Amino acid sequence: MRFTSETSSGGVCEQLFTLGEIPGALWTPEGVVGTRPLILLGHGGGQHKKAPDILTLAHRLVAECGFAAVAVDVPSHGDRPQHEEFSRIAADNQARVEAGEELAPLIARFQALVARQTVPEWRAVLDAVQQLEHVGTGPVGYWGVSLGCGLGVPFVAAEPRVRAAVLGLGGALVSAEDAARITVPVEFLVQWDDERVPRAQSLALFDALASAEKTLHANPGKHGEVPAFERDSTLRFFSRYLV
Repeated sequence: MRFTSETSSGGVCEQLFTLGEIPGALWTPEGVVGTRPLILLGHGGGQHKKAPDILTLAHRLVAECGFAAVAVDVPSHGDRPQHEEFSRIAADNQARVEAGEELAPLIARFQALVARQTVPEWRAVLDAVQQLEHVGTGPVGYWGVSLGCGLGVPFVAAEPRVRAAVLGLGGALVSAEDAARITVPVEFLVQWDDERVPRAQSLALFDALASAEKTLHANPGKHGEVPAFERDSTLRFFSRYLV
């Protein structure tokens, strides 16, 4: 892991880093050391490690809870170069949707392909970050909606260090089999009028989760209209299960 910059604001230290070819950002309380909970934040499609929702949530997790938070750019996003195969598939999917094909199955196949790369990448990032003295090997949580859900479900299913997860805006076509292997507490977000993920598919994914403790948060609005108060719920959720 190589750090490329460090800045501080409002008691939150932000360190940009690269791990091999993976660019990322780590947020921790300023001037402290010792073990603390770590939340991996999965950004949405077309976004990046410092997208506004990621940045806002990271700062709140650090400033209000004393946690650490980390986010990385997934392939073809942020500071990563375009992945030739992924870009070709995305362009082909767009053309197929314009020709009348249903979007959800195309998204499902694409996210399953990308997850084959991102799951081992994210596990490597956790390995590296937990070796830092200002993070340590404390409990791990995961937050990700939309693309962050599609890639996050197989990650949470594969990573035993994750003890709680906030997921949502994803459907069962993407990852129902992986969801059946998730047993940690989950908070799941659904936008009732989601134009990208059919409501029935979102509810089916929630139902597929094997977690004994899972809650469904359904709000009116389209895919990108998750209410700001859900961030408050996220902080309470992780504080309950990771502290």
